[in-house]
Amino acid sequence: MDGKEEFFKEFGDFYGYPNAPKSIDEIRSTEFKRLEDTVYLDHAGATLYSELQMEAIFKELTTTVYGNPHSQSDSSSATSDIVREARRQVLDYCNASQKDYKCIFTSGATAALKLIGENFPWSCKSTFMYTMENHNSVLGLREYALNQGAAAFAVDINEALDQDGASRSSLTSFKVLQHPVQIRNEAKVLEGELTGDAYNLFAFPSECNFSGMRFSLDLVNNVKQNAEKFLEGSPYSKGHWMVLIDAAKGFATQPPDLSLYPADFVVISFYKLFGYPTGLGALIIRNDAAKLLKKTYFSGGTVAASIADIDFVRRREGVEEQFEDGTISFLSIASIRHGFKIFNTLTTSAMHTMSLTKFLKRKLLALRHENGESVCTLYGNCPLKVSRHDCGSIVSFNLKRPDGSWFGHREVEKLASLYGIQLRTGCFCNPGACAKYLGLSHSDILSNLEAGHVCWDDNDVINGKPTGAVRVSFGYMSTYEDAKKFIDFIRSSFISMPSEFEKRYLLRSKSIPCPTEGFEDRLSSSACHLKSITIYPIKSCAGFSVNGWPLSNTGLQYDREWLLKSLTGEILTQKKVPEMFLIKTFINLNQQILSVESPRCKRKLQIKLDSDSYLPGKEEFYLQSQRYEVQCYENEINQWFSDAVGQPCTLVRCCQSEYCFSLNKNRSMGMCRDVNSKVNFANEAQFLLISEESVSDLNNRLCSKTQKLSCAAPPNVNPMRFRPNLVISGGEPYAEDGWRNLRIGNTYFSSLGGCNRCQMINFYQQTGQVKKTNEPLATLASYRRVKGKILFGILLRYDPGNKARLDTNSWLKVGDEVHPNSD
Repeated sequence: MDGKEEFFKEFGDFYGYPNAPKSIDEIRSTEFKRLEDTVYLDHAGATLYSELQMEAIFKELTTTVYGNPHSQSDSSSATSDIVREARRQVLDYCNASQKDYKCIFTSGATAALKLIGENFPWSCKSTFMYTMENHNSVLGLREYALNQGAAAFAVDINEALDQDGASRSSLTSFKVLQHPVQIRNEAKVLEGELTGDAYNLFAFPSECNFSGMRFSLDLVNNVKQNAEKFLEGSPYSKGHWMVLIDAAKGFATQPPDLSLYPADFVVISFYKLFGYPTGLGALIIRNDAAKLLKKTYFSGGTVAASIADIDFVRRREGVEEQFEDGTISFLSIASIRHGFKIFNTLTTSAMHTMSLTKFLKRKLLALRHENGESVCTLYGNCPLKVSRHDCGSIVSFNLKRPDGSWFGHREVEKLASLYGIQLRTGCFCNPGACAKYLGLSHSDILSNLEAGHVCWDDNDVINGKPTGAVRVSFGYMSTYEDAKKFIDFIRSSFISMPSEFEKRYLLRSKSIPCPTEGFEDRLSSSACHLKSITIYPIKSCAGFSVNGWPLSNTGLQYDREWLLKSLTGEILTQKKVPEMFLIKTFINLNQQILSVESPRCKRKLQIKLDSDSYLPGKEEFYLQSQRYEVQCYENEINQWFSDAVGQPCTLVRCCQSEYCFSLNKNRSMGMCRDVNSKVNFANEAQFLLISEESVSDLNNRLCSKTQKLSCAAPPNVNPMRFRPNLVISGGEPYAEDGWRNLRIGNTYFSSLGGCNRCQMINFYQQTGQVKKTNEPLATLASYRRVKGKILFGILLRYDPGNKARLDTNSWLKVGDEVHPNSD
């Protein structure tokens, strides 16, 4: 029995849409053709729109005239009709009576939450209670509450279930753990005053966007009807309780039934529901709750009349009219009915995504390393049997190495992208759930912040603990094949034993660097020689090759001495502006001129090295914790580069930099970077060295991989793809991995370890255009990965401890012998 047959044996009754007009395979082949080479697994972040959905939207918008609804014209009336119908569809989708509820359109779920926070009747007797598993946009309501003297606290909620994993009854028993109470204006609040007619708010998500755990909607009735029992007699249980459901995530697979669970507020986001439109959300609000909101601001569309020069305004009476400031996004609202039309053709979409979720969780939990250790740690409680709608469409987890240490979540994300798999990592703007599931204390979080960790950065493991997780989330168009490809990716990338390269590299990184005394005596005889020298005057632009070049205290003279900045101060690189690859550079030492050419510019630009085109004065800025003092150029030069890269920018030249890197704590050589040496705008070190033999081995692997996959022509990678300063020839492939120091001609260098490669090496030039593939980084990742880094080539600096100090008249020349030391 193959994998798919096994899957259907267990999940066949829940997977796909057996009674729908189209099967899941037909939906994918006709409505999501753009996913042919992509595995999209971030539907919790933004699900995908159907191609047929978009065709219907554009057909309507190009054949119908919709005017501003704040008018009485025919086109305005058409808009009002379509908006009215859209409100009905939203309410119908969550079984909300139009008699009891209204639908207010907003610019998103966050705007809907902000509307509640700004207008809720907070007082010093109010309480804001929220579950730990809430999005930052919900936590932001706390600011409104605390600023008005209200109390706020988080709770953990455990639901009592029977042996089959089902809720005991509609009157579910909950165990509530209350976190410390937060009060800003404590002097205003006395415990005895917490009775009376204060209005309180309880907020929870229908589905946690971190773990996928679904909260029981019985919480609505429990809190609204018997808050004192729910909070076990807490003094903060007094008053009138209102309930907010954040359904931005859960609405897509299982919208709340408001006829059974009459929440006061429900916020939704349409791009998370069916992909398009973005920038549109809604607040579903009970009529009696709407009457309590105290709105201050008024705008066009919200007033019946106002007088400009005296204090007079008469507001409109309709709930929607009172809260929808300005002209609503009526074209976007007109588009949502096409999304609902598709949803209404599907059957049990929640069961479809849940079958994939449980299948993936089961497969991940079964993975083992060769030593028997578990590979995956899952977050969130979710029964692995398909028994009820108790599990969302999210699988959140982290991966462990055989020794129990963590793979970084960013490493997983970067490798996944090379395999055409799109997912999300981090804390997903849900700090409470993140801390809860990862076991991060307040001191851990503050310590990580002090260490420089912020959302979306690459600091994925600090002090041995993950700072976030990997999240896979399914949508209504996800397939078994998507889940299967992801499982195969995890198996091939994270379960195989460390390569011999990784073992050697890690062993070397733990040893103590050799002393510099007797350095020259230890240099081995070598058949290696320097094959080419390349200088890159402008960071990320093309370089030029020479037969010989002078050295300076920053490396090769003039190497990466210039860079381009956007008008906002952002450094331009090939990662962001691939066209920089097409800008050619050359320096004539005799004439002391930097020449620059671009296919986008008719004339060649020539800049004198001792330039008279500098602007007066110098500027300072920081790049990778290094302070630079730079000289700027006049507008004519900046305009040339702006034309070359297709956006406004300025050219700057480094005239001074201050910062010293240091070895890591155990003074290992493994992954350290430039030490006690000056660099211009290079990312890590003064020199990057590549071996021709190593590139040849890589090309052989690429050729074998291409033949195995029956692809067309194998990619051939030139050494210059890696933007090296120095290319050597001779010796064994990857022999440079073990070098500690070396001499090229009469110049001495120390190795700072391997160069961590990124997707920049996947860019290449063809017929005057910059193109990108997944290679060679995907192949390098399969055998050159160490602790999350994909290493190829080595970084060098002058050896400051060697007796042969740098002579400013020193030159490197093509043909110089290379003598390495590997002791």
